[in-house]
Amino acid sequence: MLIIGLTGGIGSGKSAVCEIFQELGVPVIDADAVSRQVVEPDQSALAQIRAAFGDSIISADGQLDRAALRELVFADPTKRRQLETILHPLIQQAMLDQAAALQAPYCIFAIPLLIEAGQTEMVDRILVVDAPEPLRRQRLKQRDGMDEPQINAVFAAQLDREERLAHADDVIHNTADLAHLRAQVIDLHGRYSEIAKQEKYRTK
Repeated sequence: MLIIGLTGGIGSGKSAVCEIFQELGVPVIDADAVSRQVVEPDQSALAQIRAAFGDSIISADGQLDRAALRELVFADPTKRRQLETILHPLIQQAMLDQAAALQAPYCIFAIPLLIEAGQTEMVDRILVVDAPEPLRRQRLKQRDGMDEPQINAVFAAQLDREERLAHADDVIHNTADLAHLRAQVIDLHGRYSEIAKQEKYRTK
């Protein structure tokens, strides 16, 4: 199966693009959703995280306290890398397992930190959803109510726009309305459907 890795900076419109692909019948496997699944109380990842970071990141009902963990790792790059070492292999394997069970010409792996996390080897093409930084900042303020310090902290943890675009095989420019966005996705859907027919992908 042809696997498209969809990524983009925060506020670029990745979710909107994924929704359009899904409307076209394309399976979308979301790394964020998978990351929630692998830290359920009955999964081994939660025990590993607890051993690494202590009981303070476990809520009273035995679930992972995401807010507490996020605060802990954002404040310390070493701890963030430690968490990534635990989670990324588990998330990657779970996504590949889900893809292997699909019957479709191609699928989308939606991975916000695809490039930053060094996970590009698991996909065949990289699709970057792009928008200028001022527009992304405006969306974050309006959509999420984030203030400038919060936005700056998130931007600092991600690649800058130029470096992300340098990794792209395909780019969607989310700078106009939904109709403009949809037209680009439909065009790529046709292109990916053709690429998926190529012999090199039939054994994947």
